[in-house]
Amino acid sequence: MTSPIITVDRVTKNFTNPAGEQLPVLADVSLELREGEIVALLGKSGSGKSTLLRVIAGLVEPSAGTVHYRGAVVAEPNPGTAMVFQSFALLPWLTVRQNVELGLRADGVAAAARAERALRAIDMIGLDGFENAYPKELSGGMRQRVGFARALVVQPEVLLMDEPFSALDVLTADNLRGELIRLWDLPGFPTKSVLMVTHNIEEAVQLADRILVLDANPGRIKGEILVDIERPRDPRGRQVQQLVDKAYRLLTDAPSTPTVTGPTTEPLPRASVDGIAGMLELLAVHGGSADLAHLATELRFEVDDLLPLVDAAAMLNLASVHGGDIALTPEGHAFVDADIDKAKEIFARAACSSAPLVAAIDRALAGSPKQQLRDGFFLDVLRRGFTEDEARRQLRTAIDWGRYGELFDYDADERTLTRHTFGG
Repeated sequence: MTSPIITVDRVTKNFTNPAGEQLPVLADVSLELREGEIVALLGKSGSGKSTLLRVIAGLVEPSAGTVHYRGAVVAEPNPGTAMVFQSFALLPWLTVRQNVELGLRADGVAAAARAERALRAIDMIGLDGFENAYPKELSGGMRQRVGFARALVVQPEVLLMDEPFSALDVLTADNLRGELIRLWDLPGFPTKSVLMVTHNIEEAVQLADRILVLDANPGRIKGEILVDIERPRDPRGRQVQQLVDKAYRLLTDAPSTPTVTGPTTEPLPRASVDGIAGMLELLAVHGGSADLAHLATELRFEVDDLLPLVDAAAMLNLASVHGGDIALTPEGHAFVDADIDKAKEIFARAACSSAPLVAAIDRALAGSPKQQLRDGFFLDVLRRGFTEDEARRQLRTAIDWGRYGELFDYDADERTLTRHTFGG
């Protein structure tokens, strides 16, 4: 075994909420990146994947723990890394060559050497002839090629990629994944290790030598999957499908039960009632159960599309998840088979018994003299456990669920929630 290029040692990262309280995003994360390997970070939304990538890049300081590059503590932008972003992050007023030269300019490389190295990188990534084009003249795939060239021109030992293919169409993304592997196999390719954030399980299995699965709220490493399959990998092959199933099992294994349950310890999944109902109806069409990997393929869903719906259905006890499979519960069958009024009643009962935030809102409104409260009351509670954006998203989801169940209504103009009885 070679010595690690990057060592992450018990890294924790907290952010501060408006009340000055610490919100954990990453908790006690340790990992190593070694020469000759591509590693994928896979996890649900809220698992801190992108934050971890930025901590490794030296762009975000950990609250506890350390990151080492070749044995030296990273206390500033990591000199051994370069990053490719999901959003391309190109400067629109610069040409392709000028965008590629940015990192070299920051390193103080002379103009003639900058131009030579930039043109070599542009050639390597397949953008010959577009050196003087501006980003607005390029397709999404070509812009991301510029992003790769800009990262590779500084010859990083470790290439960090934050969902680099997720903003692209399917065919373009497949093409660029193939280009990445082609470059990886080139003799003399300067990058010795790749760490990639993704929410696409098939992508992780296609590209990575190891997959690290992160748990969420806060992010911590939940498990590791070794991908010992020669490239190129057949996405329909038995070995690939077995690893995809294994990843789904790891992602959907229930985390340890929180010691204190409540709105800030059991967040509502990012799932609408329509999305939950649609998935349950699809399960009914499949006879009441389905393999999650096959379901995702059928729907063309990725982790962040499917798993919030799965988590929501499981939270509400309308579906159960075990070993990478999902099945309707008796309540789920009753929900799918019911008419609209009965379905609302079933959903309301499930939300009040199993969704902590919905239940907390219902109890608070019931205890209010007018059975009415402003949304700020609930946002103040949620801000103790979430960022401002996430607190507002949690409340929006709770309002969506509560309205459907006819537990309470929301007046956006007055910013008030009002409780009413079922059918009222």
